[in-house]
Amino acid sequence: MIEDFTERHHDFDGCFNFRDIGGYPTDDGGRVKWGRYFRAGRQDRMTKADLERLAQLNVGAQIDLRGNEEIADQGRGPLPDMGADYHHLPVIPEGGREKLSQLVGDTGISGERYLGYLSFGTETWLNLFELLAQPRSDALVIHCTAGKDRTGVSTAFLLSVLGVDRAFIEADYLLTNRDVVRQVDFVESSVGLPDGLTREELLVLAGVPETAMSVFLDGLDSQYGGAIEYLRQAGVTDDHLEAVRKRFLD
Repeated sequence: MIEDFTERHHDFDGCFNFRDIGGYPTDDGGRVKWGRYFRAGRQDRMTKADLERLAQLNVGAQIDLRGNEEIADQGRGPLPDMGADYHHLPVIPEGGREKLSQLVGDTGISGERYLGYLSFGTETWLNLFELLAQPRSDALVIHCTAGKDRTGVSTAFLLSVLGVDRAFIEADYLLTNRDVVRQVDFVESSVGLPDGLTREELLVLAGVPETAMSVFLDGLDSQYGGAIEYLRQAGVTDDHLEAVRKRFLD
């Protein structure tokens, strides 16, 4: 369905899953703007050449979905030093991973686990859409560590608000799997495979399951009446939604 991966994907040497959501069609005949919203993994391992390319993207804001321990280990990355506003919106609070395991079991990445993110309350999602509603013309980077799970859920919420068809939302999520081999190659050549993991196992862990986003969206529909209704229950107003559409749609 999405045939322009090479156009939307930025193949930085030290950052993976960095891609543009521009160009997706909406249900009213519009298009998502290019160069306004980049979803990504951690950026702290970028090379000098990467940083030169990053500087050309006009990024004015960084939305960091990671937890405090991840930030302490990895740092914020280069964007704040490049002039971008920094916003920390952790999707999983301290101790939250244990709660997720209690809710859905130790099943690894799944749509059920994504729905479990919502059990931590609505503050992150309200804050996210307040940021997305700001009337800005520069770009933002939204990311977690791998740029696939917390970032994938956040992007699914945005694309739903923008009126992008569900099939594109699921296909955009699955583009993560297109960058997995490159990421595992980087890990293997730089720091080595994690203890106890084979290359094949890491390839699976770095990717996303085929059905996870579908299960998540089904859960939003059945439990909340859909993504937009969930956001309204979280406190996102119609004014917020309209401002987000104005910012990110042609």
